[in-house]
Amino acid sequence: MSLTAVVFPGMGATTFADVGRYMVLDRYARARVAAADEVLGESLLAGFRAERDGYGVLSQVAFMVNSLALADRAEQELGLRPDICAGPCFGQRALTAYVGALDFADAIRLTVELSGVEDDYFAAEPEDLVTQCFVRVPDEPFRAMVEGFVAGGEWLEISGHLDRGAYLVSMRAALLDTVIRGVRDLGGYTMQTMRPPVHASRFGALRRRAEAEVLSRYRLADPRLPVIADQDGRLVRTADELRTMLLDTFDRPIDWPAAVSTLAGHGVRTAYFTGPDMMFHRLDCSAAAFRVVPVTPKTVSRPVAVRR
Repeated sequence: MSLTAVVFPGMGATTFADVGRYMVLDRYARARVAAADEVLGESLLAGFRAERDGYGVLSQVAFMVNSLALADRAEQELGLRPDICAGPCFGQRALTAYVGALDFADAIRLTVELSGVEDDYFAAEPEDLVTQCFVRVPDEPFRAMVEGFVAGGEWLEISGHLDRGAYLVSMRAALLDTVIRGVRDLGGYTMQTMRPPVHASRFGALRRRAEAEVLSRYRLADPRLPVIADQDGRLVRTADELRTMLLDTFDRPIDWPAAVSTLAGHGVRTAYFTGPDMMFHRLDCSAAAFRVVPVTPKTVSRPVAVRR
């Protein structure tokens, strides 16, 4: 048995300078942007261009729109016919629309409203908190370093296990430089810093607000494809299970190797990564498990490279 998965990647900081040309010129993106403009009641491109940090509400909408447009292209031009679906981190928003749990318009509204709740929540947070991505760290010494900070009274939490030697860690922004020095001493590297922070048990109150103020007002349908949850690789088949997965993203860490293991265990041999992805299709655990087909704004203008 050889199955195909579509994976909607997690979101890194994305600006108009990164993807604006793609959104203006690509016919699949233009169609999605036009539909998004109708929902938003304003120009997505103009609002997105005005944002600067890469994580604003219209940056989030643009990332979701682009991920779905790239899936459209993969279906129409590359023969994508997925048997199963995954969407780590923010990729859950595009996934929810793709599998028909929400229509495209409601997925945009959900993204906008959840962004507003997050902004309000973190504006009231007394400390400046961040989530930092680290790669190429030795696993056991790195975890021991995190545990050492915690034992010393600091709040540090592993918000994601992405691959061997690759982690997301949430912490106070004031501690970030110290932790970065420690990671460099271990031979590791730093990647993007995420504001607002994500996937930490400290944010249980945010989860409850998101459920009460936003998700409770949306009626999800059962997904038309099986979904693999990014938190632990569990199989998601019902609307209720999908709702739980969407809420888990606020206060549970992701475990991408577990999701990869489940996908491979179900017979997935080819995975299309559709979105402005700079990380998930490049991870060793992804490349080792699947024939990886990246469908990104950078690949669509040339023949798609396939990694084995």
